[in-house]
Amino acid sequence: SCAFCRIADAYPADRSSPVPTAAAADPEKVDPQCHLILSTPLVLAFLDIMPISPGHILLTTRKHYRKLTVATSQALGEYLPVISRALCKVTGIEDWNVVQNNGERAAQVVPHVHFHLIPRYQEGREEMRRNGRTDWGALKSWRMFGRGSREDLDDEEGAKLAGEMRRALREELGERKE
Repeated sequence: SCAFCRIADAYPADRSSPVPTAAAADPEKVDPQCHLILSTPLVLAFLDIMPISPGHILLTTRKHYRKLTVATSQALGEYLPVISRALCKVTGIEDWNVVQNNGERAAQVVPHVHFHLIPRYQEGREEMRRNGRTDWGALKSWRMFGRGSREDLDDEEGAKLAGEMRRALREELGERKE
């Protein structure tokens, strides 16, 4: 069965708030752990278990759709900027990628529509310019989407980051603190 559908089943939406409480977002409800930050009747957001960079988030539909459709785009589009602002606030980044792959040939690994929000940190970028010229070797080694080494998300770090993201999302949405 679909990994994202298992997550959707494990974390039902609470109609009183799109941002789950720490108890409702218990990461051990699924295996591997899920660090949930958003749960609405239509969409979910959680930390990627193999992040490209710290804070890498997946935004997906609750219902199973293989590819982006008119039915999925509105709900996803509503939360994309909200999650982006919270991501910037928590990580301190100013730049991030929003990536969505449709189908296997487009590098979609989980066949359930989702967006990647990938923080882009400054480290490593300065070294790409030497004497006013681009160091193409360094540029090639800079990790682009889907390339470079990816490591499993540390569950302790994931729990801490997910908690910070939920607090930032509550602020973005004007909700009371947990």
